[in-house]
Amino acid sequence: MKNVFYHVVTEKPMKLGQVMVFDEIRHNFIYKKIDKYRHKVKKVYEKKLKVEDEELKKALREYALEEVRKNEFPNYPSRLSSLHVSRTLDEAEVWYDLYKSQGKKTYQIVKLEVKGKNFTGDAWNTFDGTNDKAENLKLARNYWTNGKNSVGEEPVYETLVDGEIKVIEIIKENPKLMK
Repeated sequence: MKNVFYHVVTEKPMKLGQVMVFDEIRHNFIYKKIDKYRHKVKKVYEKKLKVEDEELKKALREYALEEVRKNEFPNYPSRLSSLHVSRTLDEAEVWYDLYKSQGKKTYQIVKLEVKGKNFTGDAWNTFDGTNDKAENLKLARNYWTNGKNSVGEEPVYETLVDGEIKVIEIIKENPKLMK
């Protein structure tokens, strides 16, 4: 089954007709950023080390999210092997403006055709990982079940997609970055 989604491009520009595949062996940039922390995560839990490094906090979160997904929600796409997209162009515009306001390179909004799984969650339910594995797993479960967010705000939706993903239209480009 093919589905249509929208993606805010922040890593490098995409081309019309470009095809990506995310699956159990093809990972995304989140995986590449946190994989180097794999052994540190184990040490943090074993020794209850204080966690101050922001990237290590992200790694603790992502490994907890992946553990809960694998064990309890195996039919959902992995955050480590998926593309973050939006269900509507309006949602994508919100992310585009947010990324730009944060100073993140924001190249395009593209329309995608996806042959794969998808999951939509509340981005407010992501969290900073801590040295308490049980707490991280509890928070991860809340993310995958779309539980109430701790900030008391309306959800900010993020959709994960995997499988075969094809760029079928370039909706918007940032002329400053596309030179």
